Amino acid sequence: MGPLEGLQIIELQGIGPGPFCAMMLADMGAEVIRIDRAGAAGGMPRAEKFDLLARGRRSIRLDLKSPEGKEILLRMVEKSDGIIEGFRPGVMERLGIGPNVLLEKNPAIVVGRMTGWGQEGPISNISGHDINYIALTGALFNIGVKGGPPAPPLNLVGDFGGGGLLLAFGMVTAILKAKLSGVGQVVDAAMVDGASILSTSFFGQLAEGKLREGRGEHPLNGASHYYDAFECSDGEYVSIASVEPQFYAELKDLLGLSEEEFGEQMNPKRWAEQRTKIKAVFLSKSRDEWCDLLQQSDICFAPVLRFAEAPQHPHNKAREAFVEVDGVVQPAPAPRFSATPGGITRPPAQRGEHTDEILTEWGYSAEDIAGLHLKGAIKGTG
Repeated sequence: MGPLEGLQIIELQGIGPGPFCAMMLADMGAEVIRIDRAGAAGGMPRAEKFDLLARGRRSIRLDLKSPEGKEILLRMVEKSDGIIEGFRPGVMERLGIGPNVLLEKNPAIVVGRMTGWGQEGPISNISGHDINYIALTGALFNIGVKGGPPAPPLNLVGDFGGGGLLLAFGMVTAILKAKLSGVGQVVDAAMVDGASILSTSFFGQLAEGKLREGRGEHPLNGASHYYDAFECSDGEYVSIASVEPQFYAELKDLLGLSEEEFGEQMNPKRWAEQRTKIKAVFLSKSRDEWCDLLQQSDICFAPVLRFAEAPQHPHNKAREAFVEVDGVVQPAPAPRFSATPGGITRPPAQRGEHTDEILTEWGYSAEDIAGLHLKGAIKGTG
């Protein structure tokens, strides 16, 4: 059931990047137990069936402010490989379950801490969201249309790419080290760090003096005529990325672009004029017509699809890039493994759906569980 089969991970309820990290680990075969709050739900409301970030794991509801709830968590920690939390810095410590306590209970455990600003620094304890984190790194400044304001790229760069994936990578590498050494550690995954490391190549260009910052100033953010999305006659869009000379030559050939007007590909002084002319060319056909002409070429082309369209594209269908679970179409686990493929083991669970089942597995008797319910230390789905 995936390359991480055999790993036991605890996930403390959170939103965005923490659940995405846990989903990635569960997709790859780790047994992830989600600890939801026994009290108020917290975070943004969710209809469990459609909360795809919660797929692939079971849920138990604990009151971590109660001695009994903390004791359950610490018992689970003793036999787990990792734990993921996304509270503000200091919250875990105030609950009495900070990294020092967890590592004392299990010296080999990996404590993954997901925050926006990091565990320390002048603004580490203030609120924030994806757009704020990527704003601090320089990434947001360079995304958007020339002459317009910075444009938030959904919450893909901070929350998911620079957050959840960064933490998943950190968890797997630290657990690998712990398996070799027997020594666990804390993984401080901050979205500001993740967004920065995603921008590494641009800092190289900056140091070399070859980076023009700003919206529509870089060949890859709208300045050039050979790397962008263009409107078609039906109001849909296509994307081209004819960066390399051989791809650009094929673009000129298939679009009937003259050498006189489009011969100087890398001359920024001509890009505005060339962009105006190539926009007119793409407006002459529909998106489907351009797909018929260009999809099998080497100009680096793809139609600009909506989320609702993507699962039906022939390439995505051929690769089974999307799957349907419990009536909900969603991206399949990735990356793909030849010998130990990942998979979605279960749809998103209701909060507390597996409380009694999990506690039984961890050695609690029926009488113990009934008593914990009465004390409010645990809760089911009600």
